[in-house]
Amino acid sequence: MIRSASARYEGLGKDGKGHVSTQSGVLSDQQYGFNTRFEDGKGTNPEELIAAAHASCFTMALSFALAGAGFTDGTLETTAKVTLDKDGDGFKVSKSALTLTANVPGIDQAKFEEIAAGAKAGCPISKLLNAEITLEHTLTA
Repeated sequence: MIRSASARYEGLGKDGKGHVSTQSGVLSDQQYGFNTRFEDGKGTNPEELIAAAHASCFTMALSFALAGAGFTDGTLETTAKVTLDKDGDGFKVSKSALTLTANVPGIDQAKFEEIAAGAKAGCPISKLLNAEITLEHTLTA
């Protein structure tokens, strides 16, 4: 399976303007640039897109792991906060902090923690990122 996205950047540096699109069309010429990455400009940025990818990948991985363990119902909500840090003359993504709220009827805390940790480690986006990945979770009744 191969999925694709494309980016175009017109102009250079801070004055440049970019647009990003995805194969599915969910993003179509979405604006990005210096002002959307380092200021509060309208549009997206690579770290936000990585956060969306990580949150959705982890949540789906956890959903499938819970189903595989015999659980049949539940609600999972995950937020990913991706940190961009200075790294010498450039930058690096240093962390993706996952925060999960879950409602899975019939599961106990220990089993939930075990399955969630496995999903965090096994999700393809977690495997892709060379960054610290943390997971905080709340299991509601």
